[in-house]
Amino acid sequence: TATVCPGLPAAGLGTRPPEGCFRDISSFHEVPVSESFSPGGLPLTITINGVRRSLSVEPWVTLLDLLREQLELTGTKKGCDQGQCGACTVLVDGKRVNACLILAVSKDGAEVTTIEGLARNGELHPLQAAFVERDAFQCGYCTPGQICSAAGLLAEGHAHSRAEIREQMSGNICRCGAYTNIADAIEDVLRE
Repeated sequence: TATVCPGLPAAGLGTRPPEGCFRDISSFHEVPVSESFSPGGLPLTITINGVRRSLSVEPWVTLLDLLREQLELTGTKKGCDQGQCGACTVLVDGKRVNACLILAVSKDGAEVTTIEGLARNGELHPLQAAFVERDAFQCGYCTPGQICSAAGLLAEGHAHSRAEIREQMSGNICRCGAYTNIADAIEDVLRE
């Protein structure tokens, strides 16, 4: 007869239990996360805003939480935490991504640029300057994600018109409705 084997973790359900044993998954959701994984995390080497870092990161930590909570780079915002608003947009290896949807450990060896890393030598990035010039923000909460997304958009080279800018930026929500000024700022930089 099969019995519940004490000490057999509920995690790792893809592995086969020893002969005659089964996993008790009835309490799977009641197991505290700290007991499911060993403390200390996984090694992660990542370059953030030009600085190479070697870190220890728990496997469930998102890139957003790593940036905000562990590295105290709070320019990247947590909006919906579901990848729908774009407030957490950063550049990973030059491509725009929603940091709330990416596990930090999956970016081992990657280069991440946040809003804090766009300016160089005390000079605003052209998009940052254009956002100021065009008053392309109101409350400012979405602005870091908007600017990082726009930087990725310009690097991709797909937007050549205002309509294309609006379409390509549609994953970034501005709850204040500053879309016209945001498009103006991006258009200004696109023309440079």
